Amino acid sequence: MFIVSNYLLAVVFCFITMLCWGSWGNTQKMAAKSWRYELFYWDYVIGMVLFALLIALTMGSFGTEGRPFLTDIAQVSAKNIGSIILGGIIFNASNILLSASTSIAGMAVAFPLGVGISLVLGTIVNYIGAPKGDPVTLFIGVAFIVVAIICNGIASGKLQKDEKAGAKKGIILAVVAGTLMAFFYRFVAAAMDLDNFAAPAAGKATPYTAIVIFSLGVLLSNFIFNTFVMKKPFVGEPVSYREYFKGNYKTHLVGMLGGAIWCLGTAFSYIASGKAGAAVSYALGQGAPMIAAIWGVFIWKEFKGATKGIYALLGVMFCLFVAGLGFIIASGN
Repeated sequence: MFIVSNYLLAVVFCFITMLCWGSWGNTQKMAAKSWRYELFYWDYVIGMVLFALLIALTMGSFGTEGRPFLTDIAQVSAKNIGSIILGGIIFNASNILLSASTSIAGMAVAFPLGVGISLVLGTIVNYIGAPKGDPVTLFIGVAFIVVAIICNGIASGKLQKDEKAGAKKGIILAVVAGTLMAFFYRFVAAAMDLDNFAAPAAGKATPYTAIVIFSLGVLLSNFIFNTFVMKKPFVGEPVSYREYFKGNYKTHLVGMLGGAIWCLGTAFSYIASGKAGAAVSYALGQGAPMIAAIWGVFIWKEFKGATKGIYALLGVMFCLFVAGLGFIIASGN
């Protein structure tokens, strides 16, 4: 299987993670005009599972180092399989709640609050679980990115003309989502031998096996979580499975593409964690809201017509973001 051999390459993989986690939402935006999020999310999860299998049967099976995917998955202990599946369940619950928060309170509230909590708490949890790198430098970088996310939230809030009803519910959902999301990565990392991907301990999973099991955990839990929100959505009218099968193939493919993009980023984060450490890999990936902000500003023109003060906040946000990334990268050297 392919293994990251040095810290610099691990950082490159983490940047790809950040790009993927911050970009998959474009597919939801493309489908949103005629497709409810609950229906899109099924295609998203299916795309995630299919891409996880693809990367496991290619990058995870070729080469001379480590155990190939099929050999590895056959020897993973039940305890570690359970840990990875639990990580998938936690992620799925948090992701659905964060999306619901966005639909109720808006992006300006949901992402800065939810992802901000996830970034800080998740980095602490992952560093305690697998300490690697200089903690002072790491958390200085995290602090910069959190402030950058807050600036993004303030800028988005100033652009909004009307407050959405039910904002309190959206805030509560964002807090719960961010807290849950902080823990999913640790359960997956605990099932891998982060110190030796080339010759992992018996019963432990390689990153490629982990992403497949994780995706299956997301899929299985989706029959419960997404079915529930389809019948009792946080906003809008209930939707049915019959409506899902009425979608055309282009709409379904857009959702699957979103899942594949997210899965690529997550797989690369797991692969990089051996050299970068779980905390650094997670922290760099969770800079994704800034990538989403770049898409919003420059591609979707979401800040068109904004005042100079809003653009000044966006400028500060991007500067803090770059500084934060620099500190996080330096922490692993």
